[in-house]
Order: sequence, then C-alpha cells, then structure tokens
Amino acid sequence: MRSLLIVLYLLLISVGAYAAPCEREDFETRVSGGTECLLMRRYGSLKPTTMVLWIHGNITSGGPANSHFRIAQKVAEDHTSENVLALALVRPGYPDGTGKSSSGNDYGRADNWSRATIDDIGAAIERLRDKYKPSTVLLVGHSGGAAIAAVLLGMKPQLAEGAVLVACPCDLITWRAGRRGGTWISEDPMRWIDKVSPTVKVIALTGSRDDTTAPELARTYIEGLKARGIDAHFQIVPGLGHVDLITSPAVEKATSKLIHR
Repeated sequence: MRSLLIVLYLLLISVGAYAAPCEREDFETRVSGGTECLLMRRYGSLKPTTMVLWIHGNITSGGPANSHFRIAQKVAEDHTSENVLALALVRPGYPDGTGKSSSGNDYGRADNWSRATIDDIGAAIERLRDKYKPSTVLLVGHSGGAAIAAVLLGMKPQLAEGAVLVACPCDLITWRAGRRGGTWISEDPMRWIDKVSPTVKVIALTGSRDDTTAPELARTYIEGLKARGIDAHFQIVPGLGHVDLITSPAVEKATSKLIHR
C-alpha cells in the first residue's frame, strides 16, 4: 500500500510539472509553454493546411514586441485560399503593448535564447500544432528570434517543415567575437545542425546594410545545412538593414515560397 501511494504521489508531481501555466489559455491571445505563459496573436484559418509561427527579435532598443502582429496578419490575409493560420508569439518576459507581458524573463534583451527559453517556445508551438493540426508548420524568426527558430529545427526536428530566418546571428561564436561580456548561455544554432531533419526547407535572408548581424553569420549556417543535403538557401537583400528587412517583400516572397512548397 505504501509503495502504491508513493507511485501515485510521483505521478501527481509529474503531471503538475507539465501542467499548462496559462490560467486562461485560449490559443488566440495566450498559449502555454513548458513553464511560462506566452502571449500571442492569431490570424487566419482555424482549420489550416499551413501554420506559420512568427518569433520576434530581441528588440534591444526597448518597447513592446508587437510589430510582427501586423506582418503575421498580412500573411494570413494574403493566403486565405491556402488555409493559412498565422501566429505571432511574444517571447518570455516581453510586453505586447497592451499592458500585459508573457511570463518569464527577457534577461535584459540580450543573452536570452537559452535552452530553457527555447524549450518554452518549442513547447508552445507543439501545443499549437496539436490544437490546430496543420499539415505543415513553418517558423519565421527575426534576429534573436531567427536564432531561436534555427535551434528549434535541431532541438525538435519534428516540430516544423520549414523556416525563414531573417537577419540571423546563426553563428553565435563568430557573432560574439570581439563583443563585450563573458560567455553567453544562449544556444548556438551551429551546434544543432547535425540534428536538423533532412527533409526541412530553410531560407535565410540578411540585408546588405545590416550592421548588427553580418551576412556571413547566416551564410555559414546555411552552408552547414547544405553540406548535409538539406534544401537550404541564403540570400543577401540589397539596400536593407537589420530592422527594415523584416517588412520587406523579400521576406514575404520567401514565406510564400515555403507555403507553396
């Protein structure tokens, strides 16, 4: 009897550890991650063929994480006939401009794509995939969000069928070289290349005037994927910088290309 009670107790602990952290999870404005409750916005079909997840950058200049809401909305509106569901996630610790914030820590908006943070975002995407059951999941990330998406391709290789990486610091060691600060806890996408599914499709874009994430950072990552036979492409977008690239037609075109894969 004592052994049975111990087993039941351990099961309860286990269930509690993985319980959804959002008190009112609605899969429209909030979704549960592994340990945090993430804010979000939902646009488009509720019976999608393709689900596109947008992951914003670090936004080191300050302010809310909401500029990707309208981008996600436009993708859904432009692809109504393809039954696209576009979702914009708000990373742990970031506000969405309404006075609310995703739970968790943004770690000063710098060294903040740690294993724990990426696990949380990945768990949220898994819940959204289970909820809406799309045939295809695509990740679109900007800057730090692109690095998170790239790591997720290796950390959870069954999570997504494709990704658009915009201004990605995908080679963390090279990106950190010469910068101030000690060793970072953020995950390096280069270290996850060997885990990426061979069937995934990846498009990386960097602006020619980007002085935050040099083109070589994404190019090196893409070359690593291509060396494994993965369908991966890198593109330099002329005349654009780190921030204005995200709203460019080049990103829309890359996203549409993967939607029509």
